[in-house]
Amino acid sequence: MSVLRILHLVGSAYNDFYCDLSRLYAQDCLTATAERSRYDFLIAYITPDRHWRFPASLSKEDIAIAKPMTLGDAIQFITAQNIDLVLPQMFCIPGMTQYRALFDLLKIPYIGNTSDLMAITAHKARTKAIVAAAGVKVPHGEILRQGEVPTIPPPAIVKPVSSDNSLGVVLVKDVSEYDAALTKAFEYASEVIVEAFIELGREVRCGIFVKDGELVGLPLEEYLVDPHERPIRSYADKLQQTDDGNLGFAAKDNKKSWIVDPSDLITEKVQQVAKKCHQALGCRHYSLFDFRIDPKGQPWFLEAGLYCSFAPKSVISSMAKAVGIPLNELLTIAINEALKTNQNL
Repeated sequence: MSVLRILHLVGSAYNDFYCDLSRLYAQDCLTATAERSRYDFLIAYITPDRHWRFPASLSKEDIAIAKPMTLGDAIQFITAQNIDLVLPQMFCIPGMTQYRALFDLLKIPYIGNTSDLMAITAHKARTKAIVAAAGVKVPHGEILRQGEVPTIPPPAIVKPVSSDNSLGVVLVKDVSEYDAALTKAFEYASEVIVEAFIELGREVRCGIFVKDGELVGLPLEEYLVDPHERPIRSYADKLQQTDDGNLGFAAKDNKKSWIVDPSDLITEKVQQVAKKCHQALGCRHYSLFDFRIDPKGQPWFLEAGLYCSFAPKSVISSMAKAVGIPLNELLTIAINEALKTNQNL
């Protein structure tokens, strides 16, 4: 049996933040999957100057000595490598859309959701509209552009339509706070969502993965929130800057987040809603959704995060580990589903 050649698609052509974020997760994945008897891993690393590099590893030293290439040269290099499958690990919008679409054009399959779906779910309001049409509860909201005035009374959440990791998200408790919140949110996007604040409750994330064509619900991950001290999660709850200037994980210490006991009654309820979201959006291979649980136990859809780096600290990996599915097995399941998808096209 020939060894599969898998290309890790890493970095960002958008900015240094997303480039570092991608490298953080991809490095974690490569380190954890160092036993390469079954797969031959290659790395494509894209930087904000839009150059491609194919380093031996994601260390700064190996990246520095890798030859920078234009897109045309990179395509020639990739097509000569006989790549079987791509593992996308880019988190910026171009990385989630344009770069996945490139591999559609090259007819090289990739793990995860399509470029078209990633473009839809990158826009939080469009995602909410699709799942709401399928009967999933979503907070009442409105889209604003520069100069428009909110009509939703506080408390309300103001957030950019297309940012992740809570960048630009503000809880507005009084009308007088709207101007500052909107100014901050518009720093990250040209459109902003204002939506009704859902009282706590709990805040959880639910992962779904596909195995042999069936949707499998994973244990929930719950986040530390408090009605008074921490009513919403902030950027600092998710990522942090390390002493050496690199990005680090902030929410992986079992204090800010933890895996919910699968026997918790909320688990099955949220999993059923998550599966409905997965089907409504047309997801494949895996999916990941955030929910706010109100004091009555009702899940409210917040957003979709349809990516997994297959790093130990990736949310789906952590959820799978909690039910006895190690990372290598999870990656193998995803690889098999991706190859089946390609065969059915």
